Amino acid sequence: MQSTTANKISKHFVTLVIIGLAANATGLFNDILDQDSALYASIAKNIVVKNDWVNLYAFGDDWLDKPHLPFWLSALSFKFFGINPFAYKLPSFLCFFVGVFYTYKLAAKIYNKQVAQATTLIYITSLHVILSNFDVRAEGSLTAFVVASIYHFYCAMESPWLKNLIAAAFYAALAMMTKGIFVLITIASGFVVYWIVTKQWKEFINPKWYLLLLLSFVFIAPELYSLYQQFDLHPEKLVFETHNVSGLKFFFWDSQFGRFFNTGPIKGSGDLSFFFHTTLWAFLPWAFYLFIAVYNKIKNIKTNKKSTTIIIHSSALISFLLFSVSKFQLPHYIVIIFPMFSMLVADYLLNIKNEKVVKQLNIVQYVVYFVLIVFISIASVFFRLDNVLIPLISAMIATYLFLHILKEKTVYGIITKGLCFSVLLALFLNIVFYPQLMQYQAGMMAGKWQQKNMPDKKIQLYKSNDFSFEFYGNVQMKRENNIADLFKNDVNPVFYTTKNEAEKINKDSFCIKEIAAFSYFHVTQITPTFFNYKTRSQTLDTFVIAEVKAVKKN
Repeated sequence: MQSTTANKISKHFVTLVIIGLAANATGLFNDILDQDSALYASIAKNIVVKNDWVNLYAFGDDWLDKPHLPFWLSALSFKFFGINPFAYKLPSFLCFFVGVFYTYKLAAKIYNKQVAQATTLIYITSLHVILSNFDVRAEGSLTAFVVASIYHFYCAMESPWLKNLIAAAFYAALAMMTKGIFVLITIASGFVVYWIVTKQWKEFINPKWYLLLLLSFVFIAPELYSLYQQFDLHPEKLVFETHNVSGLKFFFWDSQFGRFFNTGPIKGSGDLSFFFHTTLWAFLPWAFYLFIAVYNKIKNIKTNKKSTTIIIHSSALISFLLFSVSKFQLPHYIVIIFPMFSMLVADYLLNIKNEKVVKQLNIVQYVVYFVLIVFISIASVFFRLDNVLIPLISAMIATYLFLHILKEKTVYGIITKGLCFSVLLALFLNIVFYPQLMQYQAGMMAGKWQQKNMPDKKIQLYKSNDFSFEFYGNVQMKRENNIADLFKNDVNPVFYTTKNEAEKINKDSFCIKEIAAFSYFHVTQITPTFFNYKTRSQTLDTFVIAEVKAVKKN
């Protein structure tokens, strides 16, 4: 049975991969989602506008949080394709291709070709991978660099090793310049556990691994130089409400260990169960199979402990535990270990011997798929989507095909059903749902309005920071908190703020004329009240573009 499944996957592999990649690509053509993605896009925009590739700025102030590489890549894309959402997302999507390639190569190296093919299909159809190719942050690039480094690290254990060691160090450096030095744990921990379990103690004093580490830090020189130039050479700068902030110290300690121990300037509140329940939805439609695969590995741990597959298992487990005990947690962190999760699931599915179990596991995909149909139906009606019949009819056609074409109760059937789930979800989210949802991003809508109606006017920010307005609009970057200060920058100031703040301005001293208004909701935190079109108005705020004139007093 399994040989037949492997043959079917192999026969249709290229076609299925193209379909999966095309579904992910639909997110390239949408606008940029608030908050973080819009912030990162505006920082990359500043690089191009200022032609300054060393210093990072947000709203006119020095910005210290993430490393430079994602912003450099987006800024480079802006240089070629102009400052637009597609150009911002393209580098991450190209890195996603690199990640898919190395995920396949690593699975083929550690497992076999059949597992590698199933792994690739599982990875590219995972829900949060699809979301990451729409809501672009750092994870698409980071995952590619991490899995590429692990692959070359693995190859460097063999001879000839030097070129693979250099490649592993290079990709590790790219990963550090994307997220920070903690990524070295994900890259190296699996190998450390493997050496301990197999009692390869000499590997801990093998000079080539210290050379790999040294080269990794040599390759991050551009990041270290930029941080030193922007912060360490300027102790007078006010960052995190304090002076004498070291960019190098932040990179090596505060941004990583500071968040982990909650001692740095950026703090969070951890929940040990956070990534467990995040995985339940983020790794759909494969989450159920992942938990079975993990249980199966634990049950058979004695028979697997000598296998190099322990590198994959340990890397995923240690990273997952680190994420879970960290005090700073966000759902997209988990994406970097999705290649390892995908290998675990693929290996499990392709080694099931019991046909009855396979048929039962096919039922899981039916259940998950019909939950999706219910979601699309509810969203179409209660959210009041434009052209509501289009998603409903599309869902019915897709369901008919799903039921009548994908009748096969094999592992191949499980994988193709999962692909159908992900393609339908990607098309619904990226083509139907998100474009309408994002109409409630006031900053984006205001920026587009300005580019059409007042393209040459530099609009100022008053008592408001809006990441998407900074990206889409022509904005005076520095936020002003005193209405009189607007006149320092422009004799005829036009400003952007909340309607509430505009109404508070002293009418005896200033004359305010509202030019345009835009509805706002924090669209990444949807509530039932907002989701229901009948109650949505209760949740909306309003932002305005207005002009101000000083009242002449007799």
